[in-house]
Amino acid sequence: MAISASEISARIVEAVMAQKLAPGARLGEQPLAMLFDCSRTIVREALTRLAARGIVTVSARRGWFVIEPSQDEAREAFEARRVIELGLIRSTGSTGRIDKAALRQLKAHLQREKAALKESDVGHRSFLLGDFHVCLAECLGNTLLADTLRDFTARTTLIAMLYQSTHDAVQSCEDHVQIVAALERGDHAAAEALMAAHIGTVQSALRVQAPADPLAQLRDALAPLNNTPAPKHRRKAAPAHDADDATDSSTYLGALL
Repeated sequence: MAISASEISARIVEAVMAQKLAPGARLGEQPLAMLFDCSRTIVREALTRLAARGIVTVSARRGWFVIEPSQDEAREAFEARRVIELGLIRSTGSTGRIDKAALRQLKAHLQREKAALKESDVGHRSFLLGDFHVCLAECLGNTLLADTLRDFTARTTLIAMLYQSTHDAVQSCEDHVQIVAALERGDHAAAEALMAAHIGTVQSALRVQAPADPLAQLRDALAPLNNTPAPKHRRKAAPAHDADDATDSSTYLGALL
């Protein structure tokens, strides 16, 4: 059975979340078509969908690439996740406890996370830690926001790779455990606070540098030298005047200027 554009785009997003595709990675149409045994038209459709979702970008002359989020885009991505995830937990709190089937699904995901922490497959671990947030949205009953969160989680994974995140995977898993425990006991306020702290911790672990000054080198080169004496301007001697007819120096300079 031929692969679809949706399946190709899903595979690419999974590879991003598993940190197997780095920011700026080139996605050639022909290599992908050969890999998936399909036409370039199908590949182009998949990449076009991902471009609309903010996962890849295209250059008319250079081709398709995984995005390289700027610092502003990184901040916006985390802000978007806060709005979505805290809002989901809050809205669930107004409708009552999370059902038992959803809790079983979340706990099963946590068990897979814990098992992955003991393995050497960093990609699998990275995928599961990111996919927890998608799973949570699904368990809270909103598949539309789960799809949106999948894209934002993929983008924050790229951000973590680009800005060399120092966030600890073990701590991330423990945060997830605490969030699920709060939901299980019906304490949605605590779950919301824990999620806010978790997202904040992940964001603060990024090594984001202050924006570079584009004029720094030129500014340093053209800065005045402190020890350079002021230039002396020579002028012809003015004709002698009586003391009463002397011209004020400020008036004289003003006339020259």
